[in-house]
Amino acid sequence: MISYHIRPVHWDDPHELKRIAEIEAVCFPSAEAASLDSIRQRAAAFPESFFVAEQDSPAQGRLVGFINGCVTNALTICDEMFENVSTHCPNGAYQAVFGLDVLPDFRRQGIASGLMNALIAAARSAGRKGLILTCKEHLIPYYEKFGYRSLGVSQSVHGGAVWFDMVLEF
Repeated sequence: MISYHIRPVHWDDPHELKRIAEIEAVCFPSAEAASLDSIRQRAAAFPESFFVAEQDSPAQGRLVGFINGCVTNALTICDEMFENVSTHCPNGAYQAVFGLDVLPDFRRQGIASGLMNALIAAARSAGRKGLILTCKEHLIPYYEKFGYRSLGVSQSVHGGAVWFDMVLEF
């Protein structure tokens, strides 16, 4: 088990954003992965809902994962949200989750749960009604552990995949 901490993204650090894009490219197929430009735009548009997991010693400061997503009034994610940061509604009802990424060598150590719990806490603190996300079918049980429930097959066809809408309501 590694020691790590979770903190907000340094949205103005080009090296950090490059590392985040590298992690995204490892965790998602190229058709689904956000580009460096998209990561930059997201970090600038909604840094309050963009967290990173950073390894403590011996590799102090190494990013090993992240979570991010805009805020919306919609109950489900549409494909435009992934591409257009202007869909972010700072006073919206729901916190969306666009990506929960942890490098393969650091999985099964509680990092993804830590990131999700940090975003859930931030959403609660901001007075949101809950969180929404899309996931592949095999991940539905994982998200149900946090209290999400499936709304069925999503209208999203992001990256050509079949997605399922999930919601966690407070």
